[in-house]
Amino acid sequence: MASVFVRLLQAHQWVYERSDGRLGHRVLLGNPTLLLRTVGRKTGEPRVAALTYGRDGDDFLVTASNGGADRAPGWLANVQARPECAIQVGREKIEVTAVPTYPGDPDYLRRWTIVDGVNQGRYTDYQKLTARPLAVVVLTPARGKRA
Repeated sequence: MASVFVRLLQAHQWVYERSDGRLGHRVLLGNPTLLLRTVGRKTGEPRVAALTYGRDGDDFLVTASNGGADRAPGWLANVQARPECAIQVGREKIEVTAVPTYPGDPDYLRRWTIVDGVNQGRYTDYQKLTARPLAVVVLTPARGKRA
């Protein structure tokens, strides 16, 4: 069953990318989805991940859940190595700076509540599957810059 879900996620991202955001922003389970564009920390190659997001003022919030796996998603290491990256929300492309936050950060619980709510509580379920604290990554748009 998990492989079917993974294939669905891959198909969703493929449609989102190939339609240049005309399709895909709100398809997956009705959740708003963005494309996070990073550079591979080891390869230097462009990487793209479709991620459910929440909003906190002007910031976009994504969760490094990896479905509750013990290993964080690769995109998290990419943004830690190079925080300047870009997102695509629908057809809009925005340059951002990524900052991971964890429990203990004074804004973490508020941000967690936002992203978990958008994802209908699934992140709480994912957190129960792993001892790894799930990062909420804050994507702050660069002032006046579009990707």
